[in-house]
Amino acid sequence: MPMPPIGLRHRESVTVDASLTVPSVSPSFRHFHDMPPVFATAFMVGFVEETCVAALEAHLGPGQRTVGTHVDLSHEAATPIGMTVTVEVELVEVEGKRLRFKVEARDDKDVIGRGHHERFVIDEAKFLARLEVKARS
Repeated sequence: MPMPPIGLRHRESVTVDASLTVPSVSPSFRHFHDMPPVFATAFMVGFVEETCVAALEAHLGPGQRTVGTHVDLSHEAATPIGMTVTVEVELVEVEGKRLRFKVEARDDKDVIGRGHHERFVIDEAKFLARLEVKARS
């Protein structure tokens, strides 16, 4: 299947609730529990990845998926519970199976983040087979 076209754009929105705030990132990270209840950088990165995956959905062949390989994002403004965050991505470079996206995240008031995210197109079956070998070694 041909690679997605440069210039491909997509946007997704989510309303921030308590489950998307810093104290909710993970019980394994005990120092986060008493942090301010604002949209977490970790969840912003995940939301950027989700938006890129959604953008690519119609452009991948059977058995193809993408995996994130590089994240270069700022987190410039805090977003409180109740605000909506919108991430817009634009595919700006395709090199072989490497896809580079320009990213901007906004809440109801400000640009909260911007940068670039790279993904790599994989054959899911081959990827999982290599992962199984790695897990057994």
